[in-house]
Amino acid sequence: MTKAEIQQVKLRFGIIGNTEALSRAIDVAIQVAPTDLSVLITGESGVGKESFPQIIHQYSRRKHGQYIAVNCGAIPEGTIDSELFGHEKGAFTGAIGERKGYFGEADGGTIFLDEVGELPLPTQARLLRVLESGEFIKVGSSKVQKTDVRIVAATNVNLTQAIADGRFREDLYYRLNTVPIQIPPLRERGEDVLLLFRKFASDFAEKYRMPAIQLTEDAKQVLLAYPWPGNVRQLKNITEQISIIETNREINAAILQTYLPAQNTQRLPALFGIKDNKGFESEREILYSVLFDMRQEVSELKKMVHNLMAEKGSVPIVTPTPPSTMPTIIHTVKAPCQVDDDIQDTEEYVEESLSLDEVEKEMIRKALEKHHGKRKSAAQDLNISERTLYRKIKEYGLE
Repeated sequence: MTKAEIQQVKLRFGIIGNTEALSRAIDVAIQVAPTDLSVLITGESGVGKESFPQIIHQYSRRKHGQYIAVNCGAIPEGTIDSELFGHEKGAFTGAIGERKGYFGEADGGTIFLDEVGELPLPTQARLLRVLESGEFIKVGSSKVQKTDVRIVAATNVNLTQAIADGRFREDLYYRLNTVPIQIPPLRERGEDVLLLFRKFASDFAEKYRMPAIQLTEDAKQVLLAYPWPGNVRQLKNITEQISIIETNREINAAILQTYLPAQNTQRLPALFGIKDNKGFESEREILYSVLFDMRQEVSELKKMVHNLMAEKGSVPIVTPTPPSTMPTIIHTVKAPCQVDDDIQDTEEYVEESLSLDEVEKEMIRKALEKHHGKRKSAAQDLNISERTLYRKIKEYGLE
């Protein structure tokens, strides 16, 4: 398209800016509009992604049909299937009537799925079927329904990373990403920041019936240098604040700085693909990890005791611990005490290696002996439930 035609689209949909990347995004949206291809619009939060689905709808053959915008991130996970695909009467508690759903309502039109990256995985599977065959099933129904709808999706989530994390289906990503449109962030749009500020200042001056605010040259430089993490939305909010609060309509750099949140401008490279895999899938793994840590600590303690005993002239007898068993119970060695020249009374140093089950069995047996077979008292002593104690007694044959 020519620059004049793109400028007409900007005026029609209220898009401000002359950046090449922005013009390219508008051009792609107009080119793809006459087709039924799925479009995925990506960009940071606040860059104005919601304007592009409207461009696609108005320049398509579906412009006389329904246009429905759905914020997927604002719908609770438990009700999103009902919202999108509808439900039958009595399908769940509170379903007092039949509901058509957005895909049913938008038949012959366009549906815009904003924040599509927030969809739960079961809903993603349903959406994939709609994209592939145009079929869906209402919640609580067994009847397959057809719909002819154009899907335009948008997200500020890195879907490639979401796929790697298992939060987004890869097949759905490729179905949605038939035609990608990337919206540039405000910090990459250069002089567009000044144009947007002037537009917002004029709008708020008209809205609140007051003179429009203007920027000095040093304030313009501050505006251009700011990174704008909130993009166009943040710029609009700050312009409105200044328009209402400041009585002096000429804004210099010092005044503007008071409205700009402090930013850490240091940008460090990020590491991708490195994940902390330290996790536990079960209580057994947690227990094993704790025991391994304890084993290391016991080994260190044994070395310390050995050194202390060596300094005092008495060395304990230590038997190497087999690597497959834990924990290790160490009996204290008494220093040899000489009673007679020919007789020495020493205690044999024994190191016993017991399995976890044997330790547990022994603790249960001693608790039962202590409380004379009273299981309730023994369970309280072991800090477990009576039912668990009964199951363990059966398991270890302690009846």
